[in-house]
Amino acid sequence: MQPKGLGQRYSNPYVIGVLLGLVLLFSFYTMGRGLGSSSTFARITAAGVELMAPDHVQQHPYLSKYLQTERPILMEWLVFLTLGAGLGGLFSAFIANRIQGEVTRGPHIAPYPRLWLALGGGILSGFAARLARGCTSGQALTGASELAVGSWVFMFSIFAGAYLTAYFFRKEWS
Repeated sequence: MQPKGLGQRYSNPYVIGVLLGLVLLFSFYTMGRGLGSSSTFARITAAGVELMAPDHVQQHPYLSKYLQTERPILMEWLVFLTLGAGLGGLFSAFIANRIQGEVTRGPHIAPYPRLWLALGGGILSGFAARLARGCTSGQALTGASELAVGSWVFMFSIFAGAYLTAYFFRKEWS
């Protein structure tokens, strides 16, 4: 039995790619900068540390830079962009009838190990995004549109790493 919604066709990726490019252009035009979301999570971390240990966040060179603004730490347009992207994805899944209460996985892995692997991969990706000074959307979309060589190297490295990782984990999904 096929899960509901999975037999339905997704949107045309070329149309979505063009629309994403227009959103990126609009972002450059209105905000003066491109898209990205990893700084949102750094801001949330800084806000949480400030709430729990305000003295520590002031002494921490990385986190304190997020506090040096006139407005509250979470009142930044990228925070709302990230929130809107999440809510937009949820809305899209809802109208396409793709919301399900299941863990998508291969036949050779149980749900809890799959969730732990997903959590570990997310933490590793978030750490790497901050280390690389931008997430995949910030590096690949914004940096590549600015013809930054480092962003192009990053983008091709992501694709190579994904294909290499998929090769080693292919038995988990077949």
